[in-house]
Amino acid sequence: MPYFDAASSAPLHPVARQALLAALDEGWADPARLYREGRRARLLLDAAREAAAEAVGCRPDELTFTSSGTRAVHSAISGALAGRRRVGRHLVVSAVEHSSVLHAAATHEAQGGTFAEVPVDRAGAVSAAAYGEALREDTALACLQSANHEVGTEQPVAEVAELCRASGVPLLVDAAQSLGWGPVPAGWSLLAASAHKWGGPSGVGLLAVRKGVRFAPQGPADERESGRAAGFENIPAVVAAAASLRAVRAEAAAESVRLRALVDQIRARVPELVPDVEVVGDPVRRLPHLVTFSCLYVDGETLLHELDRAEFSVSSGSSCTSSTLTPSHVLRAMGVLSEGNVRVSLPAGTTAEDVDRFLRVLPGVVSGVREKLGAPVSVAPSPAATSLVVDSLGKRCPIPVIELAKVIGEVPVGGTVTVLSDDEAARLDIPAWCVMREQEYVGEQPADRGSAYVVRRLS
Repeated sequence: MPYFDAASSAPLHPVARQALLAALDEGWADPARLYREGRRARLLLDAAREAAAEAVGCRPDELTFTSSGTRAVHSAISGALAGRRRVGRHLVVSAVEHSSVLHAAATHEAQGGTFAEVPVDRAGAVSAAAYGEALREDTALACLQSANHEVGTEQPVAEVAELCRASGVPLLVDAAQSLGWGPVPAGWSLLAASAHKWGGPSGVGLLAVRKGVRFAPQGPADERESGRAAGFENIPAVVAAAASLRAVRAEAAAESVRLRALVDQIRARVPELVPDVEVVGDPVRRLPHLVTFSCLYVDGETLLHELDRAEFSVSSGSSCTSSTLTPSHVLRAMGVLSEGNVRVSLPAGTTAEDVDRFLRVLPGVVSGVREKLGAPVSVAPSPAATSLVVDSLGKRCPIPVIELAKVIGEVPVGGTVTVLSDDEAARLDIPAWCVMREQEYVGEQPADRGSAYVVRRLS
């Protein structure tokens, strides 16, 4: 069964498995002890730190192993903000950061700090100039991911790092998605990553803090990991994480070329095979293994279940697959369609045959889901009224968009359709539908329940 969700968690690399099993026998003792078993464990831990630091591009004494990538992010943000509290309590992040960054920013705000979100363009990239404008005299820390986890767009890390350096603001880079493919551009002050994203074991994160960066670890003091990660080190997992990072880096150049070609095939063929599809994310500045597309008139959860039945494991950022029942914050920030969202992220070793079969299966799966939802096949002719109101209250997307599409042809060019909806996703999906179908989104108005979304027919 093809696994196409490496961006969530990559399969365990063979080198990681070998290193993990070996370290279970050799690295079980306390590395802080001076007897033979402790010294052996310390040697393994030090060797892993040196290998990981080389891949990250930092000194070994700048790198800390944490219990997860999320813990690395939270520790980096809290420690940097505390270390620079005399400068101010302002934090700058991009609007498409991983939820771990945004949750930390919300906690910082709840504790009396402030933060600013830098918007992104429709491809999901920040403007370096806009990021620079968000920096203030009281900015204590700036955060920017190296590449987006949902759409694969790479961010201008080098340009933003230079602006931060000129302003005297340390930059935290979340490199979880990109570190396995290569080093992060120079200029960062702090870096966080997660081993299971590159084929290491879960439960291992990396936190690098450059010398000279003011940093005050939060929480009770601990002797382990320079006081930045409390508790006994999971040496077997750490060894496996470092070994697999070195291994995937050695394979990255060739595998990147191969997977990029497969992703290019998906990007080109999906819009040809499936009508009413938008491929999102930057087509050039992107991760080599990841592609995301959104299908009109499709329920994301149903689509993923049907693909699973066809033996393809993919993920989605659409509202339908979220426990919060709200659209993906990444897709919302980009202003693209959130319904029927499919993220394909190919692990190392994915074959061309697997991709070909996915492209053969996808059109029928999407068509079947649309048929179940009663999606329109074509726009109805013979306009009769100059304006219509569609009552979609109590119905979740994509149903409001489907009902809009069914009736848009019943008003003349210049006429309007007002969609009543109380689903949060409609605020994003109706404007996105207008962009895809070249209709005019007039705007949103308050209604007795929910909102009224007004669309003008242009063609």
